[in-house]
Amino acid sequence: MSAPHPPPPVEVAFELALSAHLEAATDWIVARQLGAGVETPGARVMDTVGVVPTERVADRAAITDRTIPPLAVEAEVGVGEAVPVTEAFDCSPEHAASVADRAAELGFFHRSRRGGRTYVRQTTRYPEWVDRLVGIENKPDLGRPGDLEFQLRFDAALGLFDEVWLATESYVTGAHLNRIPEPVGVWRFDPETGERETVREASSLAVNEPGVELRAEQPLRTDVALVDAAAKARQRRRIAERAWGKGWRPAEFPGCARCSASDAGVPQCSFHDRLVAPSMDCGRDCPGYEAGETPDVDPAAHRAERTGWVRDPAGVARRQSGLDQF
Repeated sequence: MSAPHPPPPVEVAFELALSAHLEAATDWIVARQLGAGVETPGARVMDTVGVVPTERVADRAAITDRTIPPLAVEAEVGVGEAVPVTEAFDCSPEHAASVADRAAELGFFHRSRRGGRTYVRQTTRYPEWVDRLVGIENKPDLGRPGDLEFQLRFDAALGLFDEVWLATESYVTGAHLNRIPEPVGVWRFDPETGERETVREASSLAVNEPGVELRAEQPLRTDVALVDAAAKARQRRRIAERAWGKGWRPAEFPGCARCSASDAGVPQCSFHDRLVAPSMDCGRDCPGYEAGETPDVDPAAHRAERTGWVRDPAGVARRQSGLDQF
């Protein structure tokens, strides 16, 4: 499977509009462009990911608004006895130290020193805050499918997401449905009106069972990797953590007179007459560029207002008797 290419601008506008709609219509934590493989995470990039939270989402929100390093969550470290950094991680000492530093910076680890060694413990137990993962492939124009069929077969065979959906603006025919794996659901979405119609319901995938990761296809051969359930569980947690820290909104607005903020806190361009991703759409080489003030908008504030994500929480670090003397 070839490396993914950045989506075209119109597809990005569709993606932004759908993300805004899903955030408003659900209680999901929505993010864009996340690695969706296991053996090779970046070989498949899911356009939009919805993390359906449990009631423990408030416990996750209290820790940090950033992504906790996956190795810190997976390390043999608890909230009780402190563990030497060199024994807590299955990686090089240098990488272990880097992960421990980042986890401590985020307030998930507490560090202490004893006998010239660094020890760590969790400041709180990592909560089971994820109920389901929903993966969405955006293809506004089904007349230009690209690798769509392979991508969706990849998702169905691997079973990394509880549900996988195809979102399109096109009219969906029976011929289209026949080329899409049966478990994949289909939405028809209008980015102008925000109306979303279910053309076909998605079936639940076997996320707790081993899966098959498609690697490459040739006329008479398909290369695959078998992925066990434990590896899928780790990657699901990593996807959820990445979604928590990343979100879906562009982080910055361009200094262009034609750019304003939509109600959802997303850059909207009057020249292109659509939502835009500044990193792809904007700049002095844009024919519609007109120097102006950067819109006064705070994307993080919009996210905090609309979801269970909390901006800059107080944290959960707590002192444990006997550890802080080291």
